[in-house]
Amino acid sequence: MSQNNQNEITDASTSSQCEQGYTHAIDLMHECLTEHGFLATPTEQDNYRRIWGRDSSIIGLAAVLSEHTDLIEGSRRSLETLARYQGPHGEIPSNVDPTTDRVSYGGTTGRVDADLWFVIGCGAYWRATGDDAFLKSMIEPLEKVRFLLGCWEFNTRGLLYIPPTGDWADEYLQSGYVLYDQLLYLQAQRELCAIHRQLHQTSDHDLEDRVARLKHLISDNYWFNHDNELPDDLYHEVLYENGRKAAPQRGGSYWMPFFSPFGYGYRFDAMANAMVMLLEVANEQQCAAVDDYIAEKIVQKDIMLLPAFDPVITPKDEQWDDLQTMFSHTFKNAPYEFHNGGLWPVVTGFYAASLAKRGKFELAKKYRDGIHAANRMRSQDRDWSFPEYVHGQDHTPGGTSPMGWSAAAAVIATKTIEGKQLFCSSRETRDQNET
Repeated sequence: MSQNNQNEITDASTSSQCEQGYTHAIDLMHECLTEHGFLATPTEQDNYRRIWGRDSSIIGLAAVLSEHTDLIEGSRRSLETLARYQGPHGEIPSNVDPTTDRVSYGGTTGRVDADLWFVIGCGAYWRATGDDAFLKSMIEPLEKVRFLLGCWEFNTRGLLYIPPTGDWADEYLQSGYVLYDQLLYLQAQRELCAIHRQLHQTSDHDLEDRVARLKHLISDNYWFNHDNELPDDLYHEVLYENGRKAAPQRGGSYWMPFFSPFGYGYRFDAMANAMVMLLEVANEQQCAAVDDYIAEKIVQKDIMLLPAFDPVITPKDEQWDDLQTMFSHTFKNAPYEFHNGGLWPVVTGFYAASLAKRGKFELAKKYRDGIHAANRMRSQDRDWSFPEYVHGQDHTPGGTSPMGWSAAAAVIATKTIEGKQLFCSSRETRDQNET
């Protein structure tokens, strides 16, 4: 058989697997869909069978990309359910069961990113559908969220302060000015700029200034440069300089995950590094450096999935004792499991989207295929188990399954490779404000 014929067979096989993976992902999103919106999972597992501020909004983003009318409607229902159970100060539920009216705004602390994903989800649904009636019905909940987020800046200097367990890594050791949350805050405010323009036919100049300021804060405070010059817009000069000196080998390789009054964190946060490129904060040289770091230090050649964080915390590390106390129901963060080195389809989906946005389609396809490979792992008598994560060493399915946002990851990767945009960009927001 000629090499060309072999390549054609391989391409046809890959195409068939992708179509199958996408179809199964859409099917699972339908399984998650209820009259109240998207459940995190259709199975009974802890409190996962609920409408989640985070999970349901991410599934909603995939629903919008899918162009399935009923799934897009599901995105709206999720957001309306979350708004209906909004807390007295503007808190969007971490999760809610509308059939019993059981609602949680977080465990030992609130979930800040639930509010951020809610705003982003509202903007994405409205931009895709032009549903101005929905937008008008959401103004009061959105304004309450906006006010609450401003309070969570605490010192009114532009960055959100995230308590321990305050976002998706709710059983992991990071807090303070967490990069992942600042990036969601940036996108949430971009969405609010576009919404204000639509409703008032004028720009909110104060909010636009805040967006520009936040982008500069992220650019200057989470990337360690190699030269001796300090960035112009540092949040705390001494913290930055000490952080850069303490970990010189990390400078110029990837974005730091957080800093706090106690100093900087240094582990690689895959979600944050994917989002900083996807949201057009990183410049071309920084994107190239992160891509190289992922290729050389993070991704395993036999499984194209990204871990939540790297390196893994082991019993030999000083942070191990603290990590063992950070759990809700049972301890999940053994080495190479859950956030502690587990490989996540949903994280990989956002990285694939960032690659596609930058025109790196062939590499994005490899990660898309990695998502499909993870999603089709067999578990609990289900051929397509859509696991929450994959064990970082054994490459076996882990966590809860089937997870709706693992299906969403496949849709997000597929559709962005086809040319669809996941988020409105700063350029699109600016162009809209100029029309």
